[in-house]
Amino acid sequence: MNISLTSQQKNAVLLSMSKLIAAEKSALLQANKTDVAQFQGADLAMQERLKVDEEKIKEMILSLEQLIEDVDPVGKKLYHFTHENGLKITNKTAPFGTVLIIYESRPDVTVEAAGIAFKSGNKILLKGGKESVNSNLKIVDLWHKALTENNISTNWVEYLNYNRTETQGFLQHPTQKVDLIVPRGGENLIAFVKQYATCPVIVSGRGNNFIYVDAEADEEMALKVILNAKTSKISACNAADKVLINANLPNRDTFIKKLIGKLKEFSVEILGDAVLSTFENVTAFEDESVWFEEFLDYKIVLGSVNSSEEAIEKINKYGGGHSAVIMTKNDEAAQKFMESVDSAAVYQNASTRFTDGGQFGLGGELAISTDKLHHRGSMGLQHLVTNKWYIYGNGQIR
Repeated sequence: MNISLTSQQKNAVLLSMSKLIAAEKSALLQANKTDVAQFQGADLAMQERLKVDEEKIKEMILSLEQLIEDVDPVGKKLYHFTHENGLKITNKTAPFGTVLIIYESRPDVTVEAAGIAFKSGNKILLKGGKESVNSNLKIVDLWHKALTENNISTNWVEYLNYNRTETQGFLQHPTQKVDLIVPRGGENLIAFVKQYATCPVIVSGRGNNFIYVDAEADEEMALKVILNAKTSKISACNAADKVLINANLPNRDTFIKKLIGKLKEFSVEILGDAVLSTFENVTAFEDESVWFEEFLDYKIVLGSVNSSEEAIEKINKYGGGHSAVIMTKNDEAAQKFMESVDSAAVYQNASTRFTDGGQFGLGGELAISTDKLHHRGSMGLQHLVTNKWYIYGNGQIR
């Protein structure tokens, strides 16, 4: 395998891949149809993420086209210093080496993650779930054709068709050097990887996102945003699960009844705290641990707070560190909320559903990191690099 590739070589492979996906669209849709037909789980979110349709294929091709247009992230000068003894010291971006991504259900990750890893100079090991194996193997076959067309080793993109036991064995005793692991999925997957991994892990996927409706919120806007964040795509980690409503909101009861009515139109199960469970169609929850849960389902928790400070405290205690929203016309209150809430993405008056590499102008994403090292939030092409020091001397000793 080549140690490094030029930007031209990398872009040529990405262009070949985009053309192959378009040419092999029917075969890819057929492979996915087999996966969907064989899916037997009761997990609504996983089933939704599994499906590939014409629109999803367009998105795959678009993500590759955007990667081609994007600046190569490798070799970017971050810092330069000339020592008094004449040493020239430069810090530049560099690939990690080999990245392993372990993910569930989503065949589009096999395109997007591999594209981002390849353009940023990294070899990628793809470990998809058994539910999407036919789709994934078809896409990896296309990657290998794209690499071969450009006389580049197929080792750059490798698929690990492992079961759980084999995956655990690989994590504990890798048969090749792995520099970074990204588990992209539910909490069980993340816990499994963190338990057995022997190299750095970036956690991605857990949402449990909160929307806080401040006393100075625009009520119609709040209704629109909550409904979008909860119902537009329940399988997404950027969907909303909790809504906190300030007790001092004018027309609070009318607002809550409207919100309940709108949610019920989408058959959302509504749970409430001691204050809000008194409303019709709201069920009191039995255990406070529900505040920690990410639902990935038509389910939401409504809670009452007396101040922004109380909302911030609750979000920082229970939220997943992914996304949080304040609905308010008060910009000063919004700024305080956004600076105080410990989430990767914080919003004023907009849906959590925008926390996404494509929506943030990154052209796609490898993952959404809820860790703080080495990067936080949507991880695009420019973030899948580490750095390296280059020191040029002429015999200096210390």
